[in-house]
Amino acid sequence: MSDAAPGQSKSLRHVFPWLIATMICVHACMAVTRVTASLWVLDRGYGEASVGLLLSLFAVAPIALSLWAGRLADRHGFHRPVGVGVLMAGIGALLALSVQQLWAIATGCLLCGGAVAVAAVALQREAGLMADEPGELKRIFSWMALGPAMSNALAPILAGLLIDHVSMTAAFALAAALPLLAWALAQKVPRHPPAVFTKSFREPAAWRLFRLPAFRRLILVNLVMSACWDAHSFVVPVVGHSRGLSAASIGLVLGCFAAAATVVRLAIVRFADDIDEVKALRSAMLLAMLTFIAYAWLPGTAGLMCGSALLGIALGSVQPMVMAMLHRVTPSERHGQALGLRMLTVNSATVAMPAGFGMLAAATALAAPMWLMAAALLVAQWPAQRLRGDKTG
Repeated sequence: MSDAAPGQSKSLRHVFPWLIATMICVHACMAVTRVTASLWVLDRGYGEASVGLLLSLFAVAPIALSLWAGRLADRHGFHRPVGVGVLMAGIGALLALSVQQLWAIATGCLLCGGAVAVAAVALQREAGLMADEPGELKRIFSWMALGPAMSNALAPILAGLLIDHVSMTAAFALAAALPLLAWALAQKVPRHPPAVFTKSFREPAAWRLFRLPAFRRLILVNLVMSACWDAHSFVVPVVGHSRGLSAASIGLVLGCFAAAATVVRLAIVRFADDIDEVKALRSAMLLAMLTFIAYAWLPGTAGLMCGSALLGIALGSVQPMVMAMLHRVTPSERHGQALGLRMLTVNSATVAMPAGFGMLAAATALAAPMWLMAAALLVAQWPAQRLRGDKTG
């Protein structure tokens, strides 16, 4: 199940909290930058379409870097790719802080998005080494998924409070400080010898993973759910701004989404052995579809908070299931490449989503992106159902 010996996997578990803490800091740098940059653009009067284009930049760098990040993690282990990610995040956040112009903030968004991609592949691969048996994978990846969930819960609220009570510069300064903390935490993870380099690390071999039917179906379901996450990230600032909500209120709505994702992932940790992965995926898709349909009519800040919490429960439950199944259907020596391909395909397919959401919202209704995602979730039920045969076959 992993390329670590049982003794090695057990010896790695005591550093698991440091992996989660590192993930939180790297992801929080991106999350703070995303919220602050979105509100900066709206405050300067650039409009909803510009917000969508700006958010798209977070997915551009991973398209170019994800496969390379997977090979780097398979070949060198944990610290080198995390160091690259920390450096990218630090440069991007410092650029947005020091040069508050549209081109600089856009470049910062690009670098911060790439940083999360490079670091996350190494962090997820390292976590996978700690599983001795299949039943542990959902539990491990539920804990790992708490990193982004916690950063998404805290970062928008902190950014909103800083913007409201200090300045946008202070929010950008918070983003710039987080990569330094991430690197300090990463040093707590011991170094161990990397795997032997073989031809399986080459890019053509990585692309051959798409020959696996289960891998293809997992990627397709993951694409739809990731696009739903993008739709929520786009709609909340735009709808909140149109209703005259403060930055702190918008951050609170986004924080409710992430807090709910955190709670559901804790529940998965507790009940991992009893969860049917395919049934859980399909139920999450149904809940998200119904919430997306109703979201536009939710009243006030409290209504948006409730809707975001329901979406957080639905979308937050997906990643541990997908990651556990992904590790089971791919060769252990190519887990890094499988993770890189997952990130590459998700970002390639969704890089145009925020920009498309912006144009769709500007041309029709602010909630139209959510209605579009509701339709996509309905269609995606079919490949999700076929995963049951992959699981049992």
